[in-house]
Amino acid sequence: MTQFPAFYDPSRIGTLFHPDVATIAGDALQAGLKPASDDKNKVHLVIIDMQIDFCHASGTLNVPGALDDLQRTIEFIYTNAEKITNITCSLDSHLPHQIFSPGWWVDAAGNHPAPFTLITYDDIVQGKWKPVVAPTHSINYVKKLEEQAKKVLTIWPYHTMIGNIGHALDQELWSAVMWHSMARKTQPTFLTKGSVPQTEHYSIIQPEIPVPSHPMGGKNKAFLDTLADADVVYIAGEAESHCVLESVEDIVEDFGNKPDQLQKIFFLRDCTSPVVHPDIDFHAIALKRFKEFEKQGVNFVDSKDPIKG
Repeated sequence: MTQFPAFYDPSRIGTLFHPDVATIAGDALQAGLKPASDDKNKVHLVIIDMQIDFCHASGTLNVPGALDDLQRTIEFIYTNAEKITNITCSLDSHLPHQIFSPGWWVDAAGNHPAPFTLITYDDIVQGKWKPVVAPTHSINYVKKLEEQAKKVLTIWPYHTMIGNIGHALDQELWSAVMWHSMARKTQPTFLTKGSVPQTEHYSIIQPEIPVPSHPMGGKNKAFLDTLADADVVYIAGEAESHCVLESVEDIVEDFGNKPDQLQKIFFLRDCTSPVVHPDIDFHAIALKRFKEFEKQGVNFVDSKDPIKG
């Protein structure tokens, strides 16, 4: 496309409004694009957690830079709509009581930890923090997290709570996804993750520590199969340092013995931003891993570069 739809208004990005669904659908049907089922090369766009709580200034876990990332992602969709076959939007989906929530832990005085507190196994042993929910599992979890995932438990602000407005996609992005679905006669996928109380779940592929007893507690093999079936995979989303990094990490690991699969992954580096932490340079950590992925074959491109496929 050389022009954006008439209803698209970049000044609304990061604001709350009701999209005019009938207008979006009508514009899409007038666009005259061929059905996605006719695509010879299947291009799959994966948008990770571009939700209100992460992307809006009023969100409870706002990612600085997310509004510009949103605009570039939206315009990437409109510009390349004739080539994008499928769009998957992941949705971080949380409940009130989860192992990374403040209410799950207390200190010796009974106070809950502040957001961004790091809880180590040594902290628990020394009595600095103790779980008030599922204590045996929680203590074992923190120990396994350090041993297996090489990280410590981070306490996060309550965010992307199921049923709350912060869980929804930014409405201007949702409008673009809706428009693409109608214009290309293809169904978008909304992939929920993060609702297993006993574990963290940054990656869209699998939780940090598996919970076999929960239906969402393991690897999402079905979604990996859809990526394997695509000819080209583009990835954007928030936050670069956590859900995006962990997702790409898992995809690279799954495709690691198949160089042709890694070479079809294109990461939109200007459509993501990191969480800002007072003590940890998450952006530097992400860039270091991205350089390693690039050596393995993953492509890092800008949203205005010509699309492959």
